[in-house]
Amino acid sequence: MIQHPTSNIQEPSPHRSGFVALIGRPGVGKSTLVNRLVGQKIAITAAVPQITRSRLSGILTLPHAQIVFVDTPGLHRPRHRLGEWMVEQATRALRDADAVLVVLDATDGATPEDRAVIARLGGIRAPVIAVLNKIDRIPANEVATVEATLAGLHAFAGVVPVSGLTGANLDGLIQMVTTLLPEGPQYFPPEMVTDQPEQFLVRELVREAAIKMTREEVPYSIAVEIEEFGRREGKDLIYVRAILHVERDAHKKMLIGKEGRMLKAIGRRARLDVEALLQSRVYLDLWVKTSKGWREREELIKAFYPE
Repeated sequence: MIQHPTSNIQEPSPHRSGFVALIGRPGVGKSTLVNRLVGQKIAITAAVPQITRSRLSGILTLPHAQIVFVDTPGLHRPRHRLGEWMVEQATRALRDADAVLVVLDATDGATPEDRAVIARLGGIRAPVIAVLNKIDRIPANEVATVEATLAGLHAFAGVVPVSGLTGANLDGLIQMVTTLLPEGPQYFPPEMVTDQPEQFLVRELVREAAIKMTREEVPYSIAVEIEEFGRREGKDLIYVRAILHVERDAHKKMLIGKEGRMLKAIGRRARLDVEALLQSRVYLDLWVKTSKGWREREELIKAFYPE
């Protein structure tokens, strides 16, 4: 498990704890926000939407509270079974949450897609905070205009402008979230920042590298499967064999590249992040396989994204 030092904030009482779901349309910066909130990269990010495919927990432990932020796939209109599964993941996290953060891109205002997300809050008993992300990109008066608009869309517990990129006003967000959580003990040891196993994080880092090295429709068809993961006996080296699955032979050729150059470049990029994550030398053995129509195949979705 990935760890970080515990904060030195002075402890008030009582101690509070709970699960906080981040929901929103694709591309509003939920994963960047979670990484910044827990102080470490646990969720992959990229300039293309719908990159987050499954729920991921980021744990922030303070002396007076433990907040488990649950990053979720963007809520959207699904076009395949994978999309339906992603929406199911987000909806489940919403139902199970002690508090909810609806994340919006402040630069876009409240879009029809945002309003559709807010409409899903009917019947949710948990308190909801509207989080206006990316405020570093627009003037303060425009932020105030969006805040006023949101106040008329739902009975939010609060509207908090922040920047996941710069960290602006995240202390204020954490303070508000803490006050909304129930009294309770720590669910996880204080040094943990995520409950996801290392193999999950490695898989996502490989996928992130592949996404950032490719373009057009290829990123959406990539899934990564870890076939082998273990430390080599007698060596300070972890061996990882990973399969990059795509839906078309043309995508496979693009990922491999001429004389394997693209795949090697993906491997070099991913290895640096994986070594930083595992704090060890890593041999990353990447392969590419065409798994036609995998986004419509329930058995492959469950194999690539086990719960």
